[in-house]
Amino acid sequence: MKKFFLMVAVICFTAVSLFGREGMWIPALMQKYNIEEMQRMGFRLSAEEVYSREQPSMKDAVVIFGGGCTGELISGEGLLITNHHCGYGQIQRHSTLEHDYLTHGFWAGNRQEELPCPGLNVSFLEYMEDVTARVLEGTDTIRDARAQAGVIARNSQAIEREASLGGKLRAQVRPLFYGNQYYLHVYKVYTDVRLVGAPPSAIGKFGGDTDNWVWPRHTGDFSLFRIYAGKDNEPAEYSAENVPFRPKRFFPISLRGVQPGDFTMVFGYPGRTTRFLTAGGVELITAQRDPDRIAIRDKKLAILNRFMEADPGVRIQYAAKHAGISNAWKKWQGEVMGLDRFDAVEKKQASEKAFERWARANNLWENNFDAFFRESGELHAAYTPVVKAGDYYNEIVLNGVEAFTLAGYLRLFLNQVEREGAVTPNALTSVNRLVSGFYKNYHQPVDEALFTALLPLLGNDLDPQWLPAGFREWLKKYQGEQLLTKVYRKSLLADSLRLKQLLAKSDPEAVKKIARDPMMALFLRLRSHYDTQIQPRQAELEARIDEGMKRYVAGLMKMNEGTPFYPDANSTLRVSYGKVEGYQPADGVHYKHLTTVRGILEKDNPAIYDYDVPDRLKELALKGDFGRYGENGELPVCVVASNHTSGGNSGSPLINGDGYLVGINFDRCWEGTMSDIIYDPSICRNISLDIRYALFIIDKFAGAGYLLNEMSIVE
Repeated sequence: MKKFFLMVAVICFTAVSLFGREGMWIPALMQKYNIEEMQRMGFRLSAEEVYSREQPSMKDAVVIFGGGCTGELISGEGLLITNHHCGYGQIQRHSTLEHDYLTHGFWAGNRQEELPCPGLNVSFLEYMEDVTARVLEGTDTIRDARAQAGVIARNSQAIEREASLGGKLRAQVRPLFYGNQYYLHVYKVYTDVRLVGAPPSAIGKFGGDTDNWVWPRHTGDFSLFRIYAGKDNEPAEYSAENVPFRPKRFFPISLRGVQPGDFTMVFGYPGRTTRFLTAGGVELITAQRDPDRIAIRDKKLAILNRFMEADPGVRIQYAAKHAGISNAWKKWQGEVMGLDRFDAVEKKQASEKAFERWARANNLWENNFDAFFRESGELHAAYTPVVKAGDYYNEIVLNGVEAFTLAGYLRLFLNQVEREGAVTPNALTSVNRLVSGFYKNYHQPVDEALFTALLPLLGNDLDPQWLPAGFREWLKKYQGEQLLTKVYRKSLLADSLRLKQLLAKSDPEAVKKIARDPMMALFLRLRSHYDTQIQPRQAELEARIDEGMKRYVAGLMKMNEGTPFYPDANSTLRVSYGKVEGYQPADGVHYKHLTTVRGILEKDNPAIYDYDVPDRLKELALKGDFGRYGENGELPVCVVASNHTSGGNSGSPLINGDGYLVGINFDRCWEGTMSDIIYDPSICRNISLDIRYALFIIDKFAGAGYLLNEMSIVE
């Protein structure tokens, strides 16, 4: 069993397909489990050229970009490409009405014009290592789950401290297979990252929410950044004296394009998948969780759309927020559709029956798994109302009403003042930075509409036990306009000047008046109820579910011993591979593998912001002026392939059989978004930007062709 735990892993009940299309594989184990299959499919490099601890490899050209995307190096001078939507927040922060980079794009004419991005960092993986034995040391004789978790946490922290080399590196021990295996990941983090270029949103976000998660796609979803370092090439805080980072490895770029059946590989940091969910877990998602969150976000997006369409300034302020809300909103819709279409609950039930037959045949059912399945049903019954309350609080209180976000910052500040008995300079600096950042992208009429639309959902949709005492009665008393006049508009949170004046005082007693503010008091009531009644209960049930899942997944691994398994994604470096291919989402419908600029012209509609094609792009397209980036008189834009991807793979390189960059992964097809839970090889596709379109935009559209001079381009 211990030997088997060293294997990379697949999903519990689905065999690897002929083309290896399913799986998010651990690169350190490619030599043992993947490379032969990849080479049969058309990969012409070795496993060591993809991942090596001893010598430069592809892993040294791939980074975690910010907190949740992937990026890759495309020059020896620190030039990095990722998705437009990954760089969107930085582009928005630099945008004003006078310099609207979202609408018009941005291109630095030289290194001096590249824009610093405070708070943005990129992380390079130094190495990964199986540390299962060290993490689990001392747990063999412990039966209590909490005590065992404590030992695991202490062991993990000790490993991380040792690997961090006194804070020079960032080390993380991450569990796989619900804690049946543990890997150490060690990163070097660079914090001086600057914006180099981004196309206008009419290219980088072409199609907007309508086309999001949909194929055919015509979105030029890319942006360019540059990593800077100290003169020793080591991480350094921003300084005008810093120099472009010199990577160990960067990707050559191919202009040869792709054809159906070509091998492709995606190398990046997929966020989170839940491939081992039981039938009960899948049913909870399709019947409650996704529909609840979709319905709440329907209201949020309707409000934001109304105000953003009416005011260009508001459109800039809320662009990144809108994108963040709408992305998961549409993904969840596709997920439900895909899970229902694929009969996912029934398939999970069938796989559980097959597991039971195997366990009974091997005399393992009674003592190992019978109790898990009985308790699983009971736990999900208890978990269902709790997670409903948790989802509502997350969508409305923690990430909905904007004034509550500000109240959360102030709550942390007040707690710090309470602990220290004084208003310290550090506390003031921190809270004022947060407050200033909040008001930069805040428009009171928008938040008033969110407040009056979202707050009643708590009272109307949740059982009273998940609400503060008297909340429903209070909500009935103050409705609509009364909510605004009695609470929102009386609050100093809606008055940045008053709030900043109060924060400037160093008297702890004066600052504590903030807690009596009507909006602040409302938030504290709701947050306290969430913190004491909902979140602990949710965490307790999730821990119990995960404890059972650990045993179940260990059984699945034993049942499938001899077959490679891949673990769920957990924001660590993974390899997926497949081939370029279209798909058939419905009877009589067949999608090709490629889109071209002709489709952009067909979608052109100046009356709709997301489909208003820039004049320069239309001019080039109508002339057929594609330069060396065209193919047979057409300009490729996007491509689909059967690589298994997830959130976090945004910005990942799409690599051909020679190890050259041919595209930038940015999405999945809508019909296949359920691939985080269950995979259908006939319909699950990843969508990538054809790298030739990105180079065309840089060179022919933006006139920033000087950037290509530092790239290695293969004709």
